[in-house]
Amino acid sequence: MKIYIKNMACESCKVVVSDALEELHLHPIKVNLGEVTIKEEIDAETKQKLNSIIQKVGLEIVESKGGILIEKIKNSCLRYVNSDEPIKINISDYLTKELDLDYNYLSNAFSDVTTCTIVHYINLLKMEKAKEMILFEEYNFSEIAEKLNFSSLSAFSTQFKKITSFTPSHFRNLKKIRRKAIQELNEDLANKKQ
Repeated sequence: MKIYIKNMACESCKVVVSDALEELHLHPIKVNLGEVTIKEEIDAETKQKLNSIIQKVGLEIVESKGGILIEKIKNSCLRYVNSDEPIKINISDYLTKELDLDYNYLSNAFSDVTTCTIVHYINLLKMEKAKEMILFEEYNFSEIAEKLNFSSLSAFSTQFKKITSFTPSHFRNLKKIRRKAIQELNEDLANKKQ
């Protein structure tokens, strides 16, 4: 039996769902982002119990066909952005191939439900990934732009500023300022104890 789950965005979500299934003595065959396959057919009461457990962390079982489609689109977008190697086809071709549906249909369905375009959603995901990459200081800005499939550093910087209100450099410097402020606070506290 397949169960579709809303808001799964990372590996820890998979762990939460797996633990919830185990708690209910259900046997998962596969746990993917947004979709779980279990051995058993479950009744409405068990499904409600599962939903109650996962809702504690912001997840939710999706029942409607429209909701299921939106979760499939979101999860495909996550895979597109989080791929280890940049995917060299545009998002419309990628989604059409992944979901075997016309992109215009997917785009209209997504916009109707989320009031956000797929392209805007992809850019939001890319900026979250970019912020993470900047904070962990693994890559320079050109490498981040390339990994996130931007045509240039300039295109990346423009999109970053549009979404976050900061340039990538300013965002990186905010981390240094916070680190310095915490260090100074710790020194002040240490001095007060003396």
